[in-house]
Amino acid sequence: MRCILYLLLASILIVSCKSKNHNYIVYYNRVNDIDSMYRMANQPEKAVKQYRKLFKRYSPKNQERIKEYETYIKLADQYQQNFGGKKSLYKLIPLIAPYEGSYKKYFGLYQKYGIDSSEVKQRISDWKKGLNKRLVDSFTIAFIRDQAEGRKNPQLMIKNDKINAQLLKWTFETYGYPSLQKIGLIGNNNVFMPLHPFFSHMIDAEEYAYLKAKMLEYIKSGDCVPRDYANMVDRYSLQISKKGMVYGIYPSYDAVIDTIKINHNRKSIGLPSFKHTSKITKDYFKK
Repeated sequence: MRCILYLLLASILIVSCKSKNHNYIVYYNRVNDIDSMYRMANQPEKAVKQYRKLFKRYSPKNQERIKEYETYIKLADQYQQNFGGKKSLYKLIPLIAPYEGSYKKYFGLYQKYGIDSSEVKQRISDWKKGLNKRLVDSFTIAFIRDQAEGRKNPQLMIKNDKINAQLLKWTFETYGYPSLQKIGLIGNNNVFMPLHPFFSHMIDAEEYAYLKAKMLEYIKSGDCVPRDYANMVDRYSLQISKKGMVYGIYPSYDAVIDTIKINHNRKSIGLPSFKHTSKITKDYFKK
C-alpha cells in the first residue's frame, strides 16, 4: 500500500513539473528544427515521428506559414503513419477556425476519417460562439480606431494609439493575451484584426515597457506568437531607441543587420533563422 502511495505521489510530481516547465519557446524552436527536416532536408517521415513526440508533450499550435499541426497531419496521412485519427482532426478544427473558409480545403481529409463536412461546419460555428464577446466587441472598435483616417492625421493617431494601449493593458490584466482563440481574426462587421501590425503601433505608448515584458511572458506560455512580439520590439529599436533591429522582422531597407547576432536573438524567442524563414516564405507564396 505504501509503495502504491509513493508511486502516486511521484507521478503527480512528474505531471506538475511537466506542466510548469512547458516553455513554448522550447516548443517553437523544436518546431523549427522539425520543419527543416522535411522542408530543407527532405525527411518527411522522420519529421512526422518527431512531431508526434512533440505534440505528446505540448498542446499544438499552428503558426501562420509553418502550420506545424496541419503539416503533421497531412504528412502522416500521406505516409500512412498514425497521427491520432479523429481525435487529432478534432483538435485541428479550432486551430484553423480563425482563418475564414480555410477549413473547407480539409473536407476530403475529414471525410476520409469519418467526419462529414456538416460536423466540421458545426464545430467551427461552436468555436465562434465560444469567443470572448466582450473582447471581440472591444477589439473591433480598437482596430477601426487604429486605422482612422488611414493613420494620416498625426494628432488623431497618437490619441487613438494611447487609447488602444490602455485597452491592451486592461485586457492583459483582465483576460490575458487577446489570442486568436479569444478574439479570432475577423471581428464584427468583417473587421480584419491582425495583431501583428496593431502591436507595432504601441511603440510610443507609456505602456510599451509593460506590454513588452508581458508579451514575452505570453510567448513562453504559448499565447503570443514570437513574430508579433519581435515586430513591435524591432520597430521600437529602429525608430525610438535608434539601436537597429533586434530580430530582423520589421521591414527596413536601410537597417544594418548582423545576421549571426540576429539569428541568435531570433532563436531566443523561438523564431526560425533568416535562411529557414526565406524558405518558408517561398513555399508559402508558391501555394
